Amino acid sequence: MNMRYLAFLMILMLAGATFAQSKLKKTQISKEISVMLPSDFNPMPDDGIARRYPATTKPLAVYTSPNGQIDFSVTQKHTQFRSKDLNMLQEFYKANLLEKFTDVDFIREEIVEIKGEQYIVFEFVSRMADERGVTNLAPVQKYSIIQYTIKGNQLMIFTMHAPFMLKNDWQPTMREVMGSVKLNVK
Repeated sequence: MNMRYLAFLMILMLAGATFAQSKLKKTQISKEISVMLPSDFNPMPDDGIARRYPATTKPLAVYTSPNGQIDFSVTQKHTQFRSKDLNMLQEFYKANLLEKFTDVDFIREEIVEIKGEQYIVFEFVSRMADERGVTNLAPVQKYSIIQYTIKGNQLMIFTMHAPFMLKNDWQPTMREVMGSVKLNVK
């Protein structure tokens, strides 16, 4: 292996480990939502959100690491479902994830209580390959945690993504962040 390539990989791994060790600080997403995020995370500008999250429902907020590799986002949208429907919705959201990616390896898929609220939690490694054969690029692998809850008539989706190669460095921090989500919604 080329020595410059090895040196680059080492720098990248050290940078990932350094960022993962950031202290968490309380971040007020909205009047009703707060979370403990790494202190060096910053809000993503609207044009960055539009490029990285091209969906019909724009996220309420997206925060990203200084190198732009790790994201935390919150999306809120109207729903007809109620919080008592989470068990039924778990299978629907799992099927949605399996359809979205080429391959998904679930680490956790459960309903848990966080700060007094029930959440569907999916922790997984995903792989997205170009199945059209248009490019020769290697599949993109990500480590993610996604949480869903319903408050009133609002579906709240909390996501955190990191490149797969940073999974071991970031897994404890990402679990801590996702476990710190606090809702003050009536």
